[in-house]
Amino acid sequence: MFNMKKMKITKAQTVRLAADAALINVAFIAALALRFFLFVAMRHQTQVDYENEFWSLVTAYWQNAIPLTLVSLVVYSLSGFYTYSRVYQGRYKALVVAQAVAHSYLIYGVAVYFLADRLDMVEIPRIAFVMAWLMNTGLTLASRTWTSVWEKVVRPERDAKLRDVDSKVRSVLVIGGAGYIGSALLPKLLDKGYRVRVLDMFLFGQEPIAKIANHKNLELVSGDFRHVEKVVEAMRGMDAVVHLGAIVGDPACNLDERVTVAVNLSATQMIAQVAKASGIRRFVFASTCSVYGACDELLDERSEVEPISLYGHTKLAAENGLKNMADANFAPTLLRFATIYGLSGRTRFDLVINVLSAKAKVDGQITVHGGDQWRPFVHVDDAALGVFTALEAPLSVVGNQTFNVGSDEQNHTIGEIGQMVKDQVFTAELICEESNTDNRNYRVSFQKIRNLLGFTPAWTIESGISQVLEAVASGEVQDYRDDKYSNVKFLSGSSVIELVRADDDWSKLLTETNDTSQVPV
Repeated sequence: MFNMKKMKITKAQTVRLAADAALINVAFIAALALRFFLFVAMRHQTQVDYENEFWSLVTAYWQNAIPLTLVSLVVYSLSGFYTYSRVYQGRYKALVVAQAVAHSYLIYGVAVYFLADRLDMVEIPRIAFVMAWLMNTGLTLASRTWTSVWEKVVRPERDAKLRDVDSKVRSVLVIGGAGYIGSALLPKLLDKGYRVRVLDMFLFGQEPIAKIANHKNLELVSGDFRHVEKVVEAMRGMDAVVHLGAIVGDPACNLDERVTVAVNLSATQMIAQVAKASGIRRFVFASTCSVYGACDELLDERSEVEPISLYGHTKLAAENGLKNMADANFAPTLLRFATIYGLSGRTRFDLVINVLSAKAKVDGQITVHGGDQWRPFVHVDDAALGVFTALEAPLSVVGNQTFNVGSDEQNHTIGEIGQMVKDQVFTAELICEESNTDNRNYRVSFQKIRNLLGFTPAWTIESGISQVLEAVASGEVQDYRDDKYSNVKFLSGSSVIELVRADDDWSKLLTETNDTSQVPV
C-alpha cells in the first residue's frame, strides 16, 4: 500500500529545497546576464539588435527556469542531497555535489535538444548554459561547505585558544557515576590512570560499582547534584566534568514533571555554571538521540530537532543552555546517545533490546508494539567508550561540539530487533501488535564521531542479545521484572521522586531554554 508518511517533507528539507532552487536560478540569471554583456562588448550591432538579444535571453529564462529547477531538484533528491549525503565529508561530498549538478544539466540539455523545436522554446545559448552549470556547481558546493569554512577560517582564534589550553586531563568528576553508563565508564577511566571522583546519590547503593569501590584512585561523594554546595565541593581540584546524572526515559520523566525539569535541566545549568566559574573547560554532557523526535530522513548533528517527550525536551533545553555558555574558556561536548542495551553494573530492563531478550528467555514471548519505527542502538560499554573517547580527544576537536554516539550499522526497526531476538531464542513466540504508544521514529548518522574521533563500537546487537540471554540463563539476573532494573518502577515505588519539589515555573523555564534563536550552531 502507498504510504503517505514516507512522502512527508520536513521543514528543514523544505528550506534546503528552496535554497537550492534559488541558487539554480541565481546561476541561470547570472549566466544569461554575462552572455548579454559579452554580446554587447564583442559585437558592434544596432540598438535593435541589442534589444532583440536582451528579450531573447529573457524569454529563454522564463521558458527554461522552472523545468531546469524541477529537473535539478529531482536529481539532487535522488543523489541524497536532503537525506543521507548530508553526512558526507570532504572531497567525497564535493564529488557527489559536482556530479549531481552535472547530471541535472546534462539531462536537461539532452531533453531540450530533442524537445525544443516541438515545444517552440527559445534555445539557451550554449556558452550561457555552460556558465550556468559552472556557476551552479560553485554556488552549490559553497552552500554545503560554508559551515566548515566558518569553523576553520572565520573562527580560528577560538580554536587556537582551545589548543592553547589542551592540557592533559588527570582528574575527572563523574556525576551520576554509579548509574547505567557510569558503572561502565569508571573502570575505563581507572584503568587509564585517571583520578576519579563520583558524585551520586547512590539510590541503588554501591553495588553497581562494587568491583572498583575500593580502588585507590576512586573517591565516592554521596550527595544530590541539585545542591550547589555539594557540587562546588565535589568539583574542587578536578580537570574535567562528565555529567551523566538525569532522570532517564519517557515513563520515568512523566512521573513528576517538576522534578524532571529540576534534575535534567536546572541542575545541569547550575553544574555548568560552577564548572565554568571553577575554570574547568572540559565538560562532557550525556544527551540523547530522542531530541530528534520523529522523522523519516537520516539525521545527523545538524538536523532539525523536534523532541516529542518531556525527556527529549529537557535534554534539548540543557544542550541549548550549555551552548549559550560556551566560549574559549568553557567548551562543552554534547553526546547524543543512541538507545542503549547490554549489561553494566546497574543494568536496566526497561530498554527494548534488554527486555525483549529477557522476556524471550523467561516468558517465551517477544511482544513488539508497532514494529516499523526506527531506532539507533549502542551497547552500554560502547556508550561509556564514547565518553572516554571524548575525554581523550583534543579539546580543539571536541570542544563546543555535538556528537551522536553509536554506529550506522545499528539503525534498526523495532520489528527487526524482535526478529534478531527470535533468531537466538527460536522457541519463543514473536507477537507483533499494531498498537504503539511511543511515536519516536528516527534513523541517525554517526559519521561525525567516526570520522573525527575514530570511534567504532566493539559490540553488535547480536552479541548484546547473547550477553543478556547468558546473564538470565546463568542466574546473574535473577528476575528481570525486579523494580531495581526499571527506572520508572523504582522511582514510582520509592520516595525518591518526593525528595525535591522544584519551585521554578518549569514550563516557562523549558520554553525559554528551548528558544534556539540565540543558540550558536
